[in-house]
Amino acid sequence: MKEILLCKYGEIILKGANRRTFEDVLCKTLRFRAKHFGKFEITRSQSTIVIEPLDDAADVDGMFETTCRVFGIVGVCRCAVCEKNMESIERTVRSYIPQFLTGKKTFKVEAKRSDKRFPLGSPQIAAEVGGMILSEAPHLRVNVREPDVTVHVEIRERGAYIHAGQCKGAGGMPVGTNGRAMLLLSGGIDSPVAGYMIAKRGVTLEAVHFESFPYTSERAREKVFELARILARYAGSFNLHVVSLTHIQEELVKNCEEDYFTLILRRYMMAIADRLAGANDCGGLVTGESLGQVASQTMQAIGVTDPLANRPVFRPCIGLDKEEIIQIARRIGTFETSIQPYEDCCTVFTPRHPRTRPEIEKVIEQQNRLPFAELVEEAIGTDQVSRIRAEF
Repeated sequence: MKEILLCKYGEIILKGANRRTFEDVLCKTLRFRAKHFGKFEITRSQSTIVIEPLDDAADVDGMFETTCRVFGIVGVCRCAVCEKNMESIERTVRSYIPQFLTGKKTFKVEAKRSDKRFPLGSPQIAAEVGGMILSEAPHLRVNVREPDVTVHVEIRERGAYIHAGQCKGAGGMPVGTNGRAMLLLSGGIDSPVAGYMIAKRGVTLEAVHFESFPYTSERAREKVFELARILARYAGSFNLHVVSLTHIQEELVKNCEEDYFTLILRRYMMAIADRLAGANDCGGLVTGESLGQVASQTMQAIGVTDPLANRPVFRPCIGLDKEEIIQIARRIGTFETSIQPYEDCCTVFTPRHPRTRPEIEKVIEQQNRLPFAELVEEAIGTDQVSRIRAEF
């Protein structure tokens, strides 16, 4: 008996004439990840990708786990493969399915006959397999509406596939099918979630982190690198730019009114990120802002920062409340790192009473107290680029 992985995709099915391109990117991603787990053959057929180990050394468990994190796949099944005849199917069900029935009380069998040359129809296949399971495990009973376990028998071109349900995949679109964007990555909870969500839409990431050393520590920087490494498990490898805002913040304190510090600092961030995005072929910027969550994320505050960008600014978290964002952060594994108590540049020189309804004219008047263009150029000159490699 041989075990393989059966991957189902979602939105790609709707892509019409462009579907082949999306499938190619998805298969390329899976083949790249498979190199880390041994020798696998990856083929596609009938809106499904089949991942088959080529020898006993292949790590099927590891491949299964990484496949569940690949955007573009909505479900992954571990399947036993056998010949397309009822004798072989029933023998495989007897040996493979009992592990999924332990401690269960009800089941049902669903059959799908994609190969119409198979002599039995789907209802007949389901009835025969269901009867065989009942004879082997008389303590079970059939429940077609809410079974504890659903046993699947799929008759496909290359064989019969037996499985008992699927693991939910990451969904979305394959990374690399929807352009590149520059993520403004802080050490907080929201921005890694925003990066995950935009990558789920097929966007390739580049990221920039703003630091204020020595006001921010080396531990704060390492925290961001760890968040980037976790994010790369889903989004794939990407570049992380680290830019110093120390001099800009010191000049803000000397020359501007305190309640405008955050607004003007975010205008600098947006301008710098936009320049880096242009230099790295990124078609948009991505932030973790959620409307009204903090003073700098009111509608008026966002309105005075967006004009500094010459490309779209995507905010995947904009309509989520904090608890919804935390739930995603926990699920993708960034939450525990995000809550480590190390400061970032946005918590340095924080005003006691920040402006929540700023007037653009007043913001510009405050900003003009500084040599804006010169400070942007100086900050870009501090850019340190590191390659964040995905650890699958």
